[in-house]
Amino acid sequence: MTMSVSRSSVDDAEIARFSAMAAEWWDPAGKFRPLHKFNPVRLTYLKSSISRHFGRDGKAPDALLGLNVLDIGCGGGLLAEPLTRLGATVTGVDASEVNIGIARNHAETMGLIIDYRAGTAEALVEAGARYDVVLAMEIVEHVADLDLFVSACAGLVKPGGLLVMATLNRTAKSFALAVVGAEYLLRWLPPGTHDWSKFVKPDELSAAIEAHGLTIRDETGVTYNPLADRWSLSPGDMSVNYMLLAERPGETG
Repeated sequence: MTMSVSRSSVDDAEIARFSAMAAEWWDPAGKFRPLHKFNPVRLTYLKSSISRHFGRDGKAPDALLGLNVLDIGCGGGLLAEPLTRLGATVTGVDASEVNIGIARNHAETMGLIIDYRAGTAEALVEAGARYDVVLAMEIVEHVADLDLFVSACAGLVKPGGLLVMATLNRTAKSFALAVVGAEYLLRWLPPGTHDWSKFVKPDELSAAIEAHGLTIRDETGVTYNPLADRWSLSPGDMSVNYMLLAERPGETG
């Protein structure tokens, strides 16, 4: 008897790399400093976009109350925790058991209830899971099989729900800033954190998302101001960091 083996978009080398840095997830001056700096702008974008889509008051402290949110590649929980504080019921999934352990311990210390699981998007699809909002933030450029990963993410979105992806564009500018600058000159990240060949152009990611039944509803760049040491939304500049928001047609739950 031959047993089928589920396909996975997980890149084992990438998981090992991030597992080795896991102890520093919650150190704002550590190896994940760029994500700590990046977090406010992506959280603001998510709160505003999700609230608008589901008819919520974006200024309310519990704007996401009652929504089921999946954070794929959740790492130590940098997004999962603030989304939980906004009222969402959050599931955080990461292929690294070390990351999940860090995330669980920190959430418990903060008194937050978050469903953290060591696993993959593909496994959740097989289990029949569906969510109002699916997030894949700063993970697309680390997967082994882009189309398989996008297919799994899309399959986890309920009718009327949203998929939000954030990643890096494959341009000369992104190589100069995100690889040479961030890893080798500024030393924000350990050398080798990113493989420029795995960066994805917005039109490539949009096409992959729409091929799996979703419709792109918004796109924006995110740019860094070195003088202010601050990230901000930049709809007209998607040359390095960018985010795409897509909807699965149907009635919201």
